[in-house]
Amino acid sequence: MKLIVPFIRSVLVIVAASSLLASARVDAAPRIGQPSPNFKVTATSGQTISQENFRGHVLILDFFATWCQPCRQSIPHLVEMNRKYGKQGLFVLGLSVDEGGERQVKAFTEELRVNYPLALAGDSTTIDFGIRSVPVMYVIDKKGNIVEVYRGYSNEMARSLESSIKRLLAEK
Repeated sequence: MKLIVPFIRSVLVIVAASSLLASARVDAAPRIGQPSPNFKVTATSGQTISQENFRGHVLILDFFATWCQPCRQSIPHLVEMNRKYGKQGLFVLGLSVDEGGERQVKAFTEELRVNYPLALAGDSTTIDFGIRSVPVMYVIDKKGNIVEVYRGYSNEMARSLESSIKRLLAEK
């Protein structure tokens, strides 16, 4: 009995410390002006995609879920942006936070005719970006720095996003 009580205390201290560290990581979402966290995901096409793939390009990272109505509203705008500005150096990457797996995301791609890569975000990526709700879009410049963060979706946000993209694509 004398050994069990100190052991239980040690376990409780470790569990408490672990949960504090985990919550600190979630709260530590990258901010505007900071470098984007490195990430590595596998697209539904099987292609491995990482932050390094986008150096020298403007990137929209769209954290979404297939069940999220504002996410579904934002997708057509992102499809159009990718069509309009893709040849000028814009990349859009959709990162699903769905727990339903790759098959669910592939069906979503076909349903909404998504013309850019989609991948499952994974726990480490959602933690690194501080994702607690969707949609969240990170706009990353050619140097890999975060220049805008959009939460939710509205027509006003869509206009602001497009204006930012035009400005960033024009930069050398």
